[in-house]
Amino acid sequence: MNLAETLEVALEQEFQPTHIEVVNESHMHNVAPGSESHFKVVLVCEAFEGKPLIARHRSVNAVVDMSKHGIHALALHTYAPSEWTKDDELAQSPDCLGGNGK
Repeated sequence: MNLAETLEVALEQEFQPTHIEVVNESHMHNVAPGSESHFKVVLVCEAFEGKPLIARHRSVNAVVDMSKHGIHALALHTYAPSEWTKDDELAQSPDCLGGNGK
């Protein structure tokens, strides 16, 4: 099981989301081929209803131990079901502008 799948299983168990995406975006950054260091998570669940963004992100960070897995960046897009649509443009990650050799 790759790291994206491991993260997805952990988040599904904790949040029972109505929608989840865990995307390895490492290829968009200045890292070695096959790296698992940059991820985007789109998570939609009832538990986020009425909670501020910082509380949502803290609850995800409590499940995802970035240092244990060697994750450098974790882009979180957290929604209550009433806030989310599949066409949400906010879940699009920008191009990487940093890193060595850029």
